[in-house]
Amino acid sequence: MSMSEQIQQAVSVLNGILLGKNNQVRLAMCSVLARGHLLIEDIPGMGKTTLSHALAATLGLSYNRIQFTSDLLPADLLGFSLYDKEAGALIFHRGPIFAQVILADEINRASPRTQSALLEAMEEHQVSIEGETRPLPEPFFVIATQNPLDQGGTFPLPESQLDRFLMRLQLGYPDRRAERELLMGRDRRELTAALEPILDPDTLGQLQTAVNEVATSDALLDYIQRILAYSREIPGVLYGLSPRAGLGLLRASRAWALMEGRDHVLPEDLQAILPSVVEHRLVDSHHNRQELLSQRILREVPVIE
Repeated sequence: MSMSEQIQQAVSVLNGILLGKNNQVRLAMCSVLARGHLLIEDIPGMGKTTLSHALAATLGLSYNRIQFTSDLLPADLLGFSLYDKEAGALIFHRGPIFAQVILADEINRASPRTQSALLEAMEEHQVSIEGETRPLPEPFFVIATQNPLDQGGTFPLPESQLDRFLMRLQLGYPDRRAERELLMGRDRRELTAALEPILDPDTLGQLQTAVNEVATSDALLDYIQRILAYSREIPGVLYGLSPRAGLGLLRASRAWALMEGRDHVLPEDLQAILPSVVEHRLVDSHHNRQELLSQRILREVPVIE
């Protein structure tokens, strides 16, 4: 079975759990293959937890869901040491961050201090606790959620932390057919609990390595650079796309090409992932994230100059 066929099999299983969301499922898989973290913004009940749990189960990865609240402390997330009388020593108790897939639910309800603790884990794949650095399991993938409509008692994520997420998705309401199937079918939690892994961590690692080997032409790199430059010149935009965003576009477009069964990136691959990679990074003078800006970039930046 080819790499693209393995990926498509996993995507097919996920589509059987999260109905009517094929593009979002593919983008989530793309984010994993590109070794990038995922932010999901949507109202409650849209399937954010279902997607994260099903993704972990399909890939054969360990999974923890962490409910972020205003009183969540870094130690609650990372772990802490307690003195053990029998051992006569401090014993470290791992926090829930020590899993391969983490669902950080309602991340913007946690304090900036706790958000910063998660930031180190996302960026370095390790955590510093009581003066000691501890590695996290590999692969390590964070899916964070936040509710865009309920901002009471929240701490908005700073731009520096938003930039750490490779992609941002919105699941949205299901179409009528998918919603009918949801109403008549089995409980999604039961289906997720019964999932058998399609891949395993070793195979996933091979796929992630293969992403780095997908070829990109000079013309494609020129296209990415034109996109970055254009984003920094749009009137009213406070922050254009950073070099990290450019690297994210490159990694995600390579992953998308691999999912399509190709060993080279086409402009269509870049265009398919661009909205999810750039929209949460573009901020106008009123600090609103502009979904329409990505469409403007796609419309006005030429593929070939």
